[in-house]
Amino acid sequence: MSSEKDKYPSTFTIDQFSSTATLTNNDQIKVPIDSNGTIPEKGDGTEYNPYDHRNIEHPNSFSDALIHLLKSSLGTGILAIPRAFKSAGLLVGLFGTVIIGILCTHTIHILVKASHKACSRAKIPSLGFADTAEEVFRQGPKPLRRFSRFAKNFVEIALVLTYYCGNAVYIVFITVSMTKLFSYYYPETASWDQYFKLMILIPLILCCQVRELKHLVPFSFLANAMMVVAFSITLYYIFNGIGAVKLEDRNMATGWEGIPSFFSTVLFAMEGIGTIMPVENTMTKPSFVGCPGVLNSAMTVVICLYTAIGFFGYYRFGDLTDATITKNLPSEEIPAQIVQASISIAVFFTFMLQFYVPLDITWNRIKHRIPENRHNISQILLRTGLVIFITGIAAAGGEHLGSLIDFVGAIFFSTLGLLVPALIDILVDWNEGWGKYHWRLVKNISIMVLAVFGLISGSYYATLEMK
Repeated sequence: MSSEKDKYPSTFTIDQFSSTATLTNNDQIKVPIDSNGTIPEKGDGTEYNPYDHRNIEHPNSFSDALIHLLKSSLGTGILAIPRAFKSAGLLVGLFGTVIIGILCTHTIHILVKASHKACSRAKIPSLGFADTAEEVFRQGPKPLRRFSRFAKNFVEIALVLTYYCGNAVYIVFITVSMTKLFSYYYPETASWDQYFKLMILIPLILCCQVRELKHLVPFSFLANAMMVVAFSITLYYIFNGIGAVKLEDRNMATGWEGIPSFFSTVLFAMEGIGTIMPVENTMTKPSFVGCPGVLNSAMTVVICLYTAIGFFGYYRFGDLTDATITKNLPSEEIPAQIVQASISIAVFFTFMLQFYVPLDITWNRIKHRIPENRHNISQILLRTGLVIFITGIAAAGGEHLGSLIDFVGAIFFSTLGLLVPALIDILVDWNEGWGKYHWRLVKNISIMVLAVFGLISGSYYATLEMK
Protein backbone atom coordinates (compact mmCIF):
# COMPACT_ATOMS: atom_id res chain seq x y z
CA MET A 1 0.00 0.00 0.00
CA SER A 2 2.80 2.44 0.84
CA SER A 3 4.40 1.94 -2.57
CA GLU A 4 1.12 2.76 -4.29
CA LYS A 5 0.74 5.88 -2.18
CA ASP A 6 4.23 7.00 -3.12
CA LYS A 7 3.59 6.41 -6.79
CA TYR A 8 0.28 8.25 -6.87
CA PRO A 9 0.58 10.90 -4.13
CA SER A 10 -2.01 13.19 -5.69
CA THR A 11 -4.76 10.56 -5.81
CA PHE A 12 -7.06 10.61 -2.79
CA THR A 13 -10.35 9.25 -1.60
CA ILE A 14 -12.76 10.86 0.80
CA ASP A 15 -12.71 9.83 4.43
CA GLN A 16 -14.24 12.63 6.47
CA PHE A 17 -15.44 15.97 5.21
CA SER A 18 -15.84 19.31 6.92
CA SER A 19 -16.92 22.56 5.33
CA THR A 20 -13.83 22.13 3.22
CA ALA A 21 -12.21 19.16 1.56
CA THR A 22 -10.55 16.68 3.87
CA LEU A 23 -8.84 13.91 1.97
CA THR A 24 -7.04 10.67 2.63
CA ASN A 25 -5.02 8.39 0.46
CA ASN A 26 -6.58 6.26 -2.22
CA ASP A 27 -7.15 2.66 -1.20
CA GLN A 28 -7.21 1.19 -4.69
CA ILE A 29 -4.60 -0.86 -6.48
CA LYS A 30 -3.44 0.81 -9.68
CA VAL A 31 -2.22 -1.01 -12.77
CA PRO A 32 1.31 0.23 -13.59
CA ILE A 33 1.40 2.64 -16.52
CA ASP A 34 3.61 1.72 -19.44
CA SER A 35 6.57 4.11 -19.33
CA ASN A 36 6.90 4.42 -23.11
CA GLY A 37 3.38 5.81 -23.52
CA THR A 38 1.94 2.69 -25.17
CA ILE A 39 -1.73 2.14 -24.42
CA PRO A 40 -2.35 -1.45 -23.23
CA GLU A 41 -4.38 -3.73 -25.44
CA LYS A 42 -7.95 -4.42 -24.41
CA GLY A 43 -7.37 -8.18 -24.41
CA ASP A 44 -10.83 -9.72 -24.72
CA GLY A 45 -12.14 -7.06 -27.07
CA THR A 46 -14.54 -5.52 -24.55
CA GLU A 47 -14.12 -1.94 -23.43
CA TYR A 48 -12.58 -1.53 -20.00
CA ASN A 49 -15.03 0.03 -17.55
CA PRO A 50 -13.18 1.67 -14.60
CA TYR A 51 -16.21 1.32 -12.31
CA ASP A 52 -16.15 -2.47 -12.65
CA HIS A 53 -12.58 -2.62 -11.33
CA ARG A 54 -12.78 -0.27 -8.36
CA ASN A 55 -12.06 -2.28 -5.24
CA ILE A 56 -13.25 0.11 -2.51
CA GLU A 57 -14.01 -1.04 1.01
CA HIS A 58 -16.49 1.76 1.70
CA PRO A 59 -17.79 3.12 -1.63
CA ASN A 60 -19.86 6.29 -1.71
CA SER A 61 -23.48 6.14 -2.75
CA PHE A 62 -25.23 8.92 -4.67
CA SER A 63 -26.34 10.62 -1.45
CA ASP A 64 -22.93 10.19 0.21
CA ALA A 65 -21.11 11.80 -2.72
CA LEU A 66 -23.70 14.58 -2.89
CA ILE A 67 -23.22 15.43 0.79
CA HIS A 68 -19.43 15.37 0.39
CA LEU A 69 -19.55 17.82 -2.52
CA LEU A 70 -21.95 20.15 -0.74
CA LYS A 71 -19.87 20.16 2.45
CA SER A 72 -16.68 20.79 0.49
CA SER A 73 -18.20 23.66 -1.51
CA LEU A 74 -20.06 25.53 1.23
CA GLY A 75 -17.11 27.00 3.06
CA THR A 76 -15.98 30.44 4.17
CA GLY A 77 -15.81 31.67 0.58
CA ILE A 78 -19.56 32.20 0.61
CA LEU A 79 -19.04 35.08 3.05
CA ALA A 80 -17.12 36.97 0.35
CA ILE A 81 -19.77 36.61 -2.37
CA PRO A 82 -21.67 39.82 -1.45
CA ARG A 83 -18.43 41.73 -2.05
CA ALA A 84 -18.27 40.18 -5.53
CA PHE A 85 -21.76 41.57 -6.23
CA LYS A 86 -20.56 44.95 -4.97
CA SER A 87 -17.73 44.83 -7.52
CA ALA A 88 -20.01 43.93 -10.45
CA GLY A 89 -23.46 45.25 -9.51
CA LEU A 90 -26.71 43.44 -8.74
CA LEU A 91 -27.71 42.52 -12.28
CA VAL A 92 -24.24 41.59 -13.50
CA GLY A 93 -23.61 39.69 -10.29
CA LEU A 94 -26.87 37.78 -10.56
CA PHE A 95 -26.30 36.51 -14.10
CA GLY A 96 -22.52 36.39 -13.76
CA THR A 97 -22.60 34.07 -10.76
CA VAL A 98 -24.94 31.68 -12.55
CA ILE A 99 -22.77 31.73 -15.70
CA ILE A 100 -19.54 31.16 -13.76
CA GLY A 101 -21.25 28.36 -11.83
CA ILE A 102 -22.34 26.66 -15.04
CA LEU A 103 -18.84 27.12 -16.48
CA CYS A 104 -17.23 25.55 -13.38
CA THR A 105 -19.69 22.66 -13.57
CA HIS A 106 -18.88 22.12 -17.24
CA THR A 107 -15.10 22.07 -16.71
CA ILE A 108 -15.56 19.53 -13.93
CA HIS A 109 -17.67 17.42 -16.30
CA ILE A 110 -14.99 17.38 -18.97
CA LEU A 111 -12.27 16.62 -16.43
CA VAL A 112 -14.15 13.62 -15.05
CA LYS A 113 -14.98 12.31 -18.53
CA ALA A 114 -11.38 12.76 -19.66
CA SER A 115 -10.23 10.83 -16.59
CA HIS A 116 -12.66 8.00 -17.45
CA LYS A 117 -11.32 7.84 -21.02
CA ALA A 118 -7.72 7.75 -19.81
CA CYS A 119 -8.56 5.03 -17.27
CA SER A 120 -10.36 2.96 -19.89
CA ARG A 121 -7.46 3.14 -22.34
CA ALA A 122 -4.78 2.34 -19.74
CA LYS A 123 -6.92 -0.14 -17.76
CA ILE A 124 -6.71 1.79 -14.50
CA PRO A 125 -9.64 1.88 -12.03
CA SER A 126 -9.25 5.54 -11.13
CA LEU A 127 -6.93 8.52 -11.39
CA GLY A 128 -6.55 11.71 -9.41
CA PHE A 129 -6.39 15.15 -10.97
CA ALA A 130 -2.61 15.23 -11.41
CA ASP A 131 -2.44 11.59 -12.53
CA THR A 132 -5.18 12.26 -15.09
CA ALA A 133 -3.11 15.10 -16.55
CA GLU A 134 -0.07 12.82 -16.73
CA GLU A 135 -1.93 9.94 -18.37
CA VAL A 136 -3.73 12.16 -20.90
CA PHE A 137 -0.43 13.67 -21.98
CA ARG A 138 1.13 10.21 -22.15
CA GLN A 139 -1.66 8.95 -24.41
CA GLY A 140 -1.83 12.17 -26.43
CA PRO A 141 0.12 13.43 -29.45
CA LYS A 142 3.62 11.95 -29.61
CA PRO A 143 5.43 15.34 -29.41
CA LEU A 144 3.67 16.05 -26.10
CA ARG A 145 4.16 12.67 -24.43
CA ARG A 146 7.54 13.67 -23.04
CA PHE A 147 5.78 16.41 -21.07
CA SER A 148 3.54 13.94 -19.20
CA ARG A 149 5.61 14.03 -16.04
CA PHE A 150 5.76 17.82 -16.19
CA ALA A 151 1.96 17.95 -16.51
CA LYS A 152 1.55 15.87 -13.37
CA ASN A 153 4.09 17.93 -11.43
CA PHE A 154 2.48 21.19 -12.59
CA VAL A 155 -0.99 20.17 -11.44
CA GLU A 156 0.29 18.70 -8.19
CA ILE A 157 2.35 21.78 -7.33
CA ALA A 158 -0.55 24.06 -8.27
CA LEU A 159 -2.88 22.06 -6.01
CA VAL A 160 -0.43 22.31 -3.12
CA LEU A 161 0.05 26.05 -3.59
CA THR A 162 -3.70 26.51 -3.87
CA TYR A 163 -4.24 24.88 -0.50
CA TYR A 164 -1.36 26.78 1.13
CA CYS A 165 -2.58 30.13 -0.18
CA GLY A 166 -6.15 29.19 0.72
CA ASN A 167 -4.93 28.57 4.26
CA ALA A 168 -3.34 32.03 4.24
CA VAL A 169 -6.77 33.45 3.39
CA TYR A 170 -8.17 31.52 6.35
CA ILE A 171 -5.66 33.14 8.69
CA VAL A 172 -6.75 36.55 7.46
CA PHE A 173 -10.39 35.49 7.97
CA ILE A 174 -9.57 34.58 11.58
CA THR A 175 -7.73 37.80 12.38
CA VAL A 176 -10.36 39.99 10.70
CA SER A 177 -13.03 38.38 12.89
CA MET A 178 -10.87 38.65 16.02
CA THR A 179 -10.17 42.32 15.34
CA LYS A 180 -13.86 43.01 14.81
CA LEU A 181 -14.74 41.21 18.05
CA PHE A 182 -12.09 42.61 20.40
CA SER A 183 -12.00 46.18 19.07
CA TYR A 184 -15.50 46.85 20.41
CA TYR A 185 -14.40 46.16 24.00
CA TYR A 186 -10.77 47.25 23.57
CA PRO A 187 -10.56 49.98 20.88
CA GLU A 188 -6.76 49.92 20.91
CA THR A 189 -6.85 46.42 19.35
CA ALA A 190 -8.37 47.79 16.14
CA SER A 191 -4.84 47.98 14.68
CA TRP A 192 -3.65 44.65 16.09
CA ASP A 193 -4.25 42.65 12.92
CA GLN A 194 -0.63 41.51 12.58
CA TYR A 195 -0.36 40.85 16.31
CA PHE A 196 -3.37 38.56 16.15
CA LYS A 197 -1.61 36.58 13.41
CA LEU A 198 1.36 36.08 15.72
CA MET A 199 -0.95 35.11 18.60
CA ILE A 200 -2.57 32.28 16.67
CA LEU A 201 0.73 31.11 15.13
CA ILE A 202 1.78 28.95 18.10
CA PRO A 203 -1.65 27.27 18.52
CA LEU A 204 -1.73 26.58 14.78
CA ILE A 205 1.76 25.03 14.86
CA LEU A 206 0.78 22.78 17.76
CA CYS A 207 -2.57 21.73 16.28
CA CYS A 208 -1.06 21.05 12.86
CA GLN A 209 1.24 18.45 14.38
CA VAL A 210 -1.75 16.06 14.41
CA ARG A 211 -0.89 13.49 11.74
CA GLU A 212 -3.86 11.13 11.70
CA LEU A 213 -6.95 12.36 9.90
CA LYS A 214 -9.26 10.42 12.20
CA HIS A 215 -8.00 12.49 15.11
CA LEU A 216 -9.19 15.62 13.32
CA VAL A 217 -12.78 14.40 13.08
CA PRO A 218 -13.90 16.07 16.36
CA PHE A 219 -12.45 19.35 15.13
CA SER A 220 -14.32 18.90 11.86
CA PHE A 221 -17.58 18.50 13.78
CA LEU A 222 -16.84 21.60 15.86
CA ALA A 223 -15.97 23.64 12.75
CA ASN A 224 -19.20 22.60 11.04
CA ALA A 225 -21.27 23.48 14.12
CA MET A 226 -19.66 26.91 14.40
CA MET A 227 -20.21 27.61 10.70
CA VAL A 228 -23.91 26.75 11.01
CA VAL A 229 -24.22 29.19 13.92
CA ALA A 230 -22.38 31.93 12.02
CA PHE A 231 -24.39 31.44 8.80
CA SER A 232 -27.70 31.41 10.63
CA ILE A 233 -27.09 34.65 12.50
CA THR A 234 -25.59 36.32 9.42
CA LEU A 235 -28.71 35.47 7.40
CA TYR A 236 -30.84 36.96 10.15
CA TYR A 237 -28.95 40.26 9.87
CA ILE A 238 -29.10 40.21 6.06
CA PHE A 239 -32.88 39.87 5.93
CA ASN A 240 -33.62 42.00 8.99
CA GLY A 241 -34.45 45.46 7.68
CA ILE A 242 -34.01 44.55 4.03
CA GLY A 243 -37.52 45.80 3.29
CA ALA A 244 -36.41 49.40 3.93
CA VAL A 245 -33.78 49.24 1.19
CA LYS A 246 -34.66 50.81 -2.16
CA LEU A 247 -33.62 49.05 -5.36
CA GLU A 248 -32.63 52.33 -7.02
CA ASP A 249 -29.98 52.83 -4.33
CA ARG A 250 -28.05 49.81 -5.58
CA ASN A 251 -25.86 49.56 -8.68
CA MET A 252 -27.12 47.24 -11.39
CA ALA A 253 -23.70 47.29 -13.09
CA THR A 254 -20.44 48.96 -12.13
CA GLY A 255 -18.41 48.83 -15.33
CA TRP A 256 -15.63 46.65 -16.71
CA GLU A 257 -13.17 47.53 -13.96
CA GLY A 258 -15.17 45.51 -11.43
CA ILE A 259 -15.38 42.33 -13.53
CA PRO A 260 -11.89 40.89 -12.73
CA SER A 261 -12.49 41.17 -8.97
CA PHE A 262 -15.98 39.67 -9.34
CA PHE A 263 -14.72 36.81 -11.50
CA SER A 264 -11.83 35.96 -9.15
CA THR A 265 -13.93 36.12 -5.99
CA VAL A 266 -16.69 33.86 -7.35
CA LEU A 267 -14.09 31.38 -8.64
CA PHE A 268 -12.38 31.30 -5.25
CA ALA A 269 -15.66 30.74 -3.42
CA MET A 270 -17.29 28.28 -5.80
CA GLU A 271 -14.53 26.30 -7.49
CA GLY A 272 -13.72 22.98 -5.83
CA ILE A 273 -11.70 21.31 -8.57
CA GLY A 274 -9.27 19.74 -6.10
CA THR A 275 -12.01 17.74 -4.36
CA ILE A 276 -13.83 16.41 -7.42
CA MET A 277 -11.72 13.40 -8.38
CA PRO A 278 -11.37 12.16 -4.78
CA VAL A 279 -15.17 12.08 -4.47
CA GLU A 280 -15.71 10.52 -7.90
CA ASN A 281 -13.01 7.91 -7.32
CA THR A 282 -14.93 6.53 -4.32
CA MET A 283 -18.01 5.71 -6.42
CA THR A 284 -18.57 2.30 -7.98
CA LYS A 285 -21.62 3.29 -10.03
CA PRO A 286 -21.56 5.79 -12.94
CA SER A 287 -23.89 8.34 -11.33
CA PHE A 288 -21.45 11.20 -10.73
CA VAL A 289 -21.98 12.96 -14.06
CA GLY A 290 -25.08 13.00 -16.20
CA CYS A 291 -28.63 14.11 -15.47
CA PRO A 292 -29.41 14.51 -12.68
CA GLY A 293 -26.09 13.11 -11.41
CA VAL A 294 -24.20 13.95 -8.23
CA LEU A 295 -22.29 16.84 -9.78
CA ASN A 296 -25.28 18.57 -11.37
CA SER A 297 -27.36 18.18 -8.22
CA ALA A 298 -24.65 19.55 -5.94
CA MET A 299 -23.71 22.46 -8.20
CA THR A 300 -27.36 23.45 -8.65
CA VAL A 301 -27.67 23.86 -4.89
CA VAL A 302 -24.31 25.66 -4.66
CA ILE A 303 -25.09 28.08 -7.50
CA CYS A 304 -28.54 28.92 -6.10
CA LEU A 305 -27.24 29.43 -2.57
CA TYR A 306 -24.22 31.51 -3.60
CA THR A 307 -26.33 33.65 -5.91
CA ALA A 308 -28.92 34.27 -3.18
CA ILE A 309 -26.34 35.14 -0.49
CA GLY A 310 -24.46 37.43 -2.87
CA PHE A 311 -27.58 39.17 -4.15
CA PHE A 312 -29.28 39.76 -0.82
CA GLY A 313 -26.03 40.48 1.01
CA TYR A 314 -25.12 43.32 -1.35
CA TYR A 315 -28.74 44.45 -1.63
CA ARG A 316 -28.88 44.79 2.17
CA PHE A 317 -25.57 46.62 2.77
CA GLY A 318 -24.89 48.27 -0.59
CA ASP A 319 -21.60 50.13 -0.97
CA LEU A 320 -20.80 49.39 2.69
CA THR A 321 -20.47 45.68 1.88
CA ASP A 322 -17.10 44.54 3.23
CA ALA A 323 -14.64 41.85 2.14
CA THR A 324 -16.48 39.40 4.35
CA ILE A 325 -20.14 40.03 5.07
CA THR A 326 -19.62 39.36 8.79
CA LYS A 327 -17.70 42.65 9.07
CA ASN A 328 -20.95 44.47 8.26
CA LEU A 329 -22.64 43.15 11.37
CA PRO A 330 -23.05 45.58 14.31
CA SER A 331 -20.18 45.08 16.77
CA GLU A 332 -22.22 46.23 19.76
CA GLU A 333 -24.80 43.43 19.49
CA ILE A 334 -24.25 40.07 21.19
CA PRO A 335 -25.47 37.91 18.24
CA ALA A 336 -22.99 39.67 15.93
CA GLN A 337 -20.22 39.06 18.43
CA ILE A 338 -21.18 35.38 18.50
CA VAL A 339 -20.76 35.35 14.71
CA GLN A 340 -17.22 36.77 14.95
CA ALA A 341 -16.27 34.23 17.62
CA SER A 342 -17.87 31.35 15.71
CA ILE A 343 -16.12 32.28 12.46
CA SER A 344 -12.77 32.49 14.22
CA ILE A 345 -13.19 29.06 15.82
CA ALA A 346 -14.60 27.42 12.67
CA VAL A 347 -11.90 28.73 10.35
CA PHE A 348 -9.15 27.90 12.87
CA PHE A 349 -10.08 24.22 12.87
CA THR A 350 -10.81 24.27 9.14
CA PHE A 351 -7.20 25.39 8.68
CA MET A 352 -5.99 22.15 10.24
CA LEU A 353 -8.15 20.08 7.91
CA GLN A 354 -7.09 21.98 4.80
CA PHE A 355 -3.45 21.77 5.89
CA TYR A 356 -3.58 17.97 5.82
CA VAL A 357 -3.87 17.69 2.04
CA PRO A 358 -0.88 19.75 0.80
CA LEU A 359 1.26 18.55 3.70
CA ASP A 360 0.63 14.92 2.73
CA ILE A 361 1.58 15.59 -0.89
CA THR A 362 4.68 17.55 0.15
CA TRP A 363 5.82 14.88 2.60
CA ASN A 364 5.41 12.06 0.07
CA ARG A 365 7.59 14.06 -2.31
CA ILE A 366 10.53 14.38 0.08
CA LYS A 367 10.38 11.58 2.64
CA HIS A 368 12.34 9.09 0.53
CA ARG A 369 15.31 11.46 0.69
CA ILE A 370 15.31 11.49 4.49
CA PRO A 371 16.65 8.63 6.66
CA GLU A 372 13.77 6.78 8.28
CA ASN A 373 15.09 7.37 11.80
CA ARG A 374 14.71 11.11 11.17
CA HIS A 375 11.19 11.03 9.77
CA ASN A 376 9.58 12.11 13.04
CA ILE A 377 11.70 15.21 13.64
CA SER A 378 11.56 16.01 9.92
CA GLN A 379 7.76 15.96 9.98
CA ILE A 380 7.73 18.26 13.01
CA LEU A 381 10.09 20.72 11.34
CA LEU A 382 8.24 20.54 8.01
CA ARG A 383 4.85 21.17 9.59
CA THR A 384 6.23 24.02 11.70
CA GLY A 385 8.00 25.62 8.75
CA LEU A 386 4.96 25.41 6.49
CA VAL A 387 2.64 26.97 9.08
CA ILE A 388 5.14 29.82 9.51
CA PHE A 389 5.35 30.16 5.71
CA ILE A 390 1.56 30.32 5.36
CA THR A 391 1.32 32.84 8.19
CA GLY A 392 3.95 34.91 6.40
CA ILE A 393 1.78 34.98 3.28
CA ALA A 394 -1.17 36.09 5.41
CA ALA A 395 0.96 38.78 7.07
CA ALA A 396 2.10 40.05 3.67
CA GLY A 397 -1.56 40.32 2.69
CA GLY A 398 -2.17 42.42 5.78
CA GLU A 399 -5.82 43.35 6.16
CA HIS A 400 -6.41 43.07 2.41
CA LEU A 401 -8.68 40.03 2.65
CA GLY A 402 -10.60 40.87 -0.52
CA SER A 403 -7.44 41.37 -2.56
CA LEU A 404 -5.93 38.14 -1.25
CA ILE A 405 -9.07 36.24 -2.24
CA ASP A 406 -8.95 37.85 -5.69
CA PHE A 407 -5.28 36.93 -6.05
CA VAL A 408 -5.74 33.27 -5.13
CA GLY A 409 -8.86 32.96 -7.28
CA ALA A 410 -7.24 34.64 -10.28
CA ILE A 411 -4.01 32.66 -10.31
CA PHE A 412 -4.83 29.22 -8.98
CA PHE A 413 -8.51 28.61 -9.64
CA SER A 414 -8.41 30.14 -13.11
CA THR A 415 -5.56 27.77 -13.91
CA LEU A 416 -6.73 24.59 -12.19
CA GLY A 417 -10.47 25.09 -12.56
CA LEU A 418 -10.65 26.32 -16.15
CA LEU A 419 -7.42 26.21 -18.15
CA VAL A 420 -6.10 22.74 -17.24
CA PRO A 421 -9.43 20.84 -17.68
CA ALA A 422 -9.98 22.52 -21.06
CA LEU A 423 -6.47 21.56 -22.21
CA ILE A 424 -6.94 17.98 -20.98
CA ASP A 425 -10.23 17.75 -22.90
CA ILE A 426 -8.46 18.85 -26.09
CA LEU A 427 -5.71 16.26 -25.73
CA VAL A 428 -7.88 13.31 -24.68
CA ASP A 429 -9.88 13.59 -27.95
CA TRP A 430 -6.88 14.41 -30.13
CA ASN A 431 -7.17 11.24 -32.21
CA GLU A 432 -10.98 10.91 -32.19
CA GLY A 433 -11.67 14.53 -33.15
CA TRP A 434 -13.64 17.35 -31.52
CA GLY A 435 -17.01 17.07 -33.26
CA LYS A 436 -18.49 18.83 -36.28
CA TYR A 437 -16.49 21.92 -37.26
CA HIS A 438 -14.22 21.13 -34.29
CA TRP A 439 -16.74 22.86 -32.03
CA ARG A 440 -15.34 21.29 -28.85
CA LEU A 441 -11.87 22.53 -29.76
CA VAL A 442 -13.20 26.05 -30.28
CA LYS A 443 -15.13 25.84 -27.01
CA ASN A 444 -12.13 24.65 -25.02
CA ILE A 445 -9.83 27.27 -26.50
CA SER A 446 -12.40 29.91 -25.56
CA ILE A 447 -12.40 28.62 -21.97
CA MET A 448 -8.61 28.74 -21.92
CA VAL A 449 -8.62 32.33 -23.19
CA LEU A 450 -11.12 33.26 -20.48
CA ALA A 451 -8.91 31.58 -17.88
CA VAL A 452 -5.85 33.55 -19.03
CA PHE A 453 -7.91 36.76 -18.98
CA GLY A 454 -9.03 36.02 -15.42
CA LEU A 455 -5.51 35.14 -14.36
CA ILE A 456 -3.88 38.29 -15.74
CA SER A 457 -6.58 40.86 -15.03
CA GLY A 458 -7.56 39.44 -11.64
CA SER A 459 -4.02 39.24 -10.31
CA TYR A 460 -3.21 42.69 -11.73
CA TYR A 461 -6.11 44.44 -10.00
CA ALA A 462 -5.58 42.45 -6.81
CA THR A 463 -1.95 43.56 -6.72
CA LEU A 464 -2.98 47.18 -7.22
CA GLU A 465 -5.43 46.99 -4.32
CA MET A 466 -2.75 45.58 -2.00
CA LYS A 467 -0.48 48.59 -2.53
